[in-house]
Amino acid sequence: MSPLTCAIAPVLPSVEECALVRVVVQRASSASVTVAGEVVGALPAAGLVVLVGVTHADTVQVAGALARKVYYLRILPGELSCADTAAPLLVVSQFTLYADTSKGRRPSWQAAAPGPVAEPLVRAFTAALTALGATVETGVFGADMQVQLVNDGPVTLILEQ
Repeated sequence: MSPLTCAIAPVLPSVEECALVRVVVQRASSASVTVAGEVVGALPAAGLVVLVGVTHADTVQVAGALARKVYYLRILPGELSCADTAAPLLVVSQFTLYADTSKGRRPSWQAAAPGPVAEPLVRAFTAALTALGATVETGVFGADMQVQLVNDGPVTLILEQ
């Protein structure tokens, strides 16, 4: 199934069916992102923190498919989703999710898309969540961010192909 087909499929695509933007999803009772001493995004209530990494082959359709997957993911208490509970999401871009540590001690970032490619896709991911009805807060793309969260559970999932 192509990424475009995934984006328009009437049912949620499975992770195995699509090449997806890589995300780490953490259930959090609280979370915030600070840049230069100023809080730029925070969960107003318990919800999900979503760290988003983009690689070269990703598309807007792929970002939208993964946003739907995250929004409907049943990992909140009672096996509910953000769609069920209106739980907020805090989205933070994180190119380091594409680190290659297979050689030596210095990670390679070659698999991470450069800023001009990645930033629009992170924005597309966030816009897709908002279009679904989600309350979304964000960090600042490319900034030196401090992310604080209280992982609830703890529950942490990695979504990728």
